[in-house]
Amino acid sequence: MAKKNKKVDDNNAVLATNRKARHDYQIIDTWEAGVVLLGTEIKSLREGKVSLVDSFASIENGEIWLQHLHIPQYSMGSWTNHTPKRTRKLLLHRKEIDSLMGKVRDGNRTLIPLKLYIKNGRVKLELGLAQGKQDYDKRQDIKRRTEEREVTRELGRRIKGINA
Repeated sequence: MAKKNKKVDDNNAVLATNRKARHDYQIIDTWEAGVVLLGTEIKSLREGKVSLVDSFASIENGEIWLQHLHIPQYSMGSWTNHTPKRTRKLLLHRKEIDSLMGKVRDGNRTLIPLKLYIKNGRVKLELGLAQGKQDYDKRQDIKRRTEEREVTRELGRRIKGINA
């Protein structure tokens, strides 16, 4: 029996999320950017193969470039296949780029990709302006989440106890 490829629906499908980014960074603001890709990269993305781990965006000569985004080579590709970790250009309006340049230059902030998705047949990237968290900030976030989880669990138990 033939092996089925894991295909992604073309309309409004999330291809990859960077779950580690929200743990390691405090996200200040987000933008939606288009991504300039080659044909084999699109085909590989539609197969559901992509990794946002360790990727980041940098601003060079007034343009935003995505570094270390790993898109594996297309399985049915030939010598025209792309290199998996090449730098890719991000498409934003000039005012957005200027605003990002000012915000990145001002403090110790960086641009992190949060989510890669397809919107109306185009590949889009949710880009976050992020500031690194310290270890104690991470521990406080974990503690806060567990406390919230326990409170909601207890409320659920009380509601079930009252209604039952």
